[in-house]
Amino acid sequence: MHISEGVLSAPILLAGAALAAAGTFVGLRKLDNERLVTVAILSAAFFVGSLIHIPIGPSSAHLILNGLLGAVLGWASFPAILVGLLLQAVLFQYGGLTALGVNAFDMAAPAVLCSVLCGPLLRRTGRARALGAFLCGSLSVLLAAILTATALSLTDEGFVQAATTLVLAHIPVMLLEGGFTMLVVGYLTKTMPELFQTRLAA
Repeated sequence: MHISEGVLSAPILLAGAALAAAGTFVGLRKLDNERLVTVAILSAAFFVGSLIHIPIGPSSAHLILNGLLGAVLGWASFPAILVGLLLQAVLFQYGGLTALGVNAFDMAAPAVLCSVLCGPLLRRTGRARALGAFLCGSLSVLLAAILTATALSLTDEGFVQAATTLVLAHIPVMLLEGGFTMLVVGYLTKTMPELFQTRLAA
């Protein structure tokens, strides 16, 4: 779901950079030293997940894991995702440095939004928490695809068809990530309950 260099218009790039910078600033302000290791581990998981491509017809999609980061990290998803995308751009030329702000905002903003919206379910136990985790994982991917498609559409009307295809191609990924997020959150609440409680209290 990375947008490459030279695709977006200057106003979209500047707006994305400003929004990503603001989100990262808030995320760093809310981040305490005790959670730095957790943020680093999930940032690495985000980095690796994007390298696993899933064939979908003539195209392909990849895991994003922004919903998982949102469920566990909340606002700290912004710096975690930004670092992961920066490494992908530098090491593998995924996306690009000029589009880094837009790509980061498109993936981190849905993670934070879904974290807030699904918070009441995540604070509960049993099936309610599982449902909250699934929604957080799946809706974060859907919203990320919509934001990316919007950035493309606002740049040039010629990208509308490609933007529509982008959203449709990520529907299977949305369902897959919802289930994956549900499993990981369930595992974390059993093995590291203090981690999740700390996240909910932040």
